[in-house]
Parts: sequence; structure tokens; C-alpha cells
Amino acid sequence: DVQLVESGGGSVQAGEPLRLSCDTSGFRFMVSCMAWFRQAPGQEREGVAVIDTDGETRYVDSVTGRFTISSDNAKNTLFLQMNSPKPEDTSVYYCAAEDWGCFGLDTNNFGYWGQGTQVTVS
Repeated sequence: DVQLVESGGGSVQAGEPLRLSCDTSGFRFMVSCMAWFRQAPGQEREGVAVIDTDGETRYVDSVTGRFTISSDNAKNTLFLQMNSPKPEDTSVYYCAAEDWGCFGLDTNNFGYWGQGTQVTVS
């Protein structure tokens, strides 16, 4: 079975770094497009960052320069380093994966999802 399990969320002060992890199993992690999305109450799910199989990364403008997406292929784990978080970054953060191609930060492009981890920045 495919599993994506996020961890590392919590409550932090603005500017306090936080690192999210996504432990995965059941699919071909090394050849998959991996991403982080987030969803605040009453809002649509938003793409935050994506990393493709060549290690190329892209970010939504609002987090560029503050967040870094990375992966550990040996451990099938995805990370999101959140530096200088702001209150507007408060959301549930989701890990997402797709093993047949990488087509950008749209929820329709990802078939596997985690359950999410809450991040609150005050």
C-alpha cells in the first residue's frame, strides 16, 4: 500500500525555523515527482514546492527564498525546511507524490497524498 506520513508540524513564533518530513512507502520514490501543498481554513489547497526526479525545484512566490524542499532517496523521505515562517504560512501541510511524471504544482497532477500536519505561526 502507498503511504505518505507527514511529521514535524507544530506551533512556532514568527521567524522560528521548522522542518517538515514526509516518510513514504509503497511506490517508486526515486522516480517520482514530490511536492508540498498547504490548505488554510476556508481556502483551496495551494501548491508550495515541488522537486522532480532530477532534483529541480520550484516554489510558489510567497515562500521563495524562505522555504526549501529536499529529499533523501535512500530513506524515501521528503522534507520542507521552513525558515522565517510568517503567520500567513499557517495551514495544514500535505505531502504529495506522483510516479508517472512531473507537471507542476496543481493538485490534479498528484495521485498520492498524506493526511497532513498542522503548522501554526503566531
